[in-house]
Amino acid sequence: MTVVIHHNPDCGTSRNVLEIIKMTGNQPVVIEYLNDGWTKPQLIALFAAANLSPRQALRASKSPAKELGLTNPSVPDDEILEQMLKHSVLVNRPIVCTPKDVRLCRPSEAVFELLDVASGTEFVNEDGEKIVVP
Repeated sequence: MTVVIHHNPDCGTSRNVLEIIKMTGNQPVVIEYLNDGWTKPQLIALFAAANLSPRQALRASKSPAKELGLTNPSVPDDEILEQMLKHSVLVNRPIVCTPKDVRLCRPSEAVFELLDVASGTEFVNEDGEKIVVP
């Protein structure tokens, strides 16, 4: 199964999701979007596939979202999208694409729904927390 993860190696959730994907035997395509940036068609397609609006995909904490005024509810999605193209960090992560679906995987265990993982499988994240597949 082809798995693509839009990954930020500085993010614990993103690192945990990447490890879960690898634990299931998948060798994902890793896109470090902070280095690669985004294109407008790419973000539009990714958000459509994940059923997210730019506002829903906005990373409000640990990003310049507030300083740019993007957390104001009156800011239109088009403006948020344009700012995401200029500031890659504004896109929340990790976003994972598999043949099953595309999803923003927050919390980490959301990735289990995209993978073939047996119920009861355990994973211990980098903080030592045990996650069990429902």
